[in-house]
Amino acid sequence: MSAFPTNQDLDPVRLREAFGVHPSGVVAVAARVDGELIGLAASSFTSVSLDPPLVSFSVATGSKTWPSLRRAAHLGLTVLADHHGEAARRLAGPPEHRFEDLAVSVTDDGAVFLDDGLAGFDCTIHQEVEAGDHLLVLLRLHAVEYGVEGEAGTPLVFHRSGFGRLAG
Repeated sequence: MSAFPTNQDLDPVRLREAFGVHPSGVVAVAARVDGELIGLAASSFTSVSLDPPLVSFSVATGSKTWPSLRRAAHLGLTVLADHHGEAARRLAGPPEHRFEDLAVSVTDDGAVFLDDGLAGFDCTIHQEVEAGDHLLVLLRLHAVEYGVEGEAGTPLVFHRSGFGRLAG
């Protein structure tokens, strides 16, 4: 790479490749809505604020899952561990198979968490912001659970359009 960007070709394929050099963690966003488990995988999760406690992720405006999922009273966000690669692929696949063979826990408010995640966040929607071809979803945290240091495990990482693990 040169000292600064000079190529003004912002073609979506080229942008996806450039964005892909940045590794990110992966979360499952899931809930029980009208008795049905609904969820998706997101690699755009980030912390936003400590006071009030907010996190965010983004979802494509054309998502067929989000309109149903956003109706949930509470959403469960599970930070996926490196052994959750198949679960992440399933959550990104056909809706009717997303929760097949996945061990989950469901709160009384309908938040769904994958078992053996690195952290879990019980959330409600705080705000949705239109951002080009995506929605930026801000979530208010109501409860959190995570492994203590040394027991937390290793996160699943999304990098160059594929799932992997941190080398170390």
